[in-house]
Amino acid sequence: MKKTILVPLIVLFVAFSANAADGMINVKSQFDVKTTSDRFEEILNEKGMIVFNRIKHSRNAEKIGVELRETELIIFGNPKAGSPLIKCQQSIAIDLPQKALIWKDKNSDVWISYNDTAYLKNRHNVKGCEKVISKVGRVLANISSSASSK
Repeated sequence: MKKTILVPLIVLFVAFSANAADGMINVKSQFDVKTTSDRFEEILNEKGMIVFNRIKHSRNAEKIGVELRETELIIFGNPKAGSPLIKCQQSIAIDLPQKALIWKDKNSDVWISYNDTAYLKNRHNVKGCEKVISKVGRVLANISSSASSK
């Protein structure tokens, strides 16, 4: 009887854990957090995007005595892409502007993480903006790839 209950619970736990990162794309970087963040921001500027803010979570945490591994968040966007998406489905504005998290994990690997545009499309039930969603996804992938590798 215990096996009958235990197996479904294990399956449920594994399924829940696998979905915890669902909707986020992680790209491993060859550089440290600062270099990766600088490269990411530089590429955004070159592409004419607006960088709204760069939040250094680890530095802010340090000010209150909390030690975090290096963690930076870059908030950025382009009204030429975001505005049509908002017009298609206004609720997507909660996830715009875009964000990229550059962070060091417990193994000292550095990652760029951002929302998967397919996830955003499904989350907000976006219809009629498939070309824009696809283009944004390609741009995010290209920027992340360029910022994370030589």
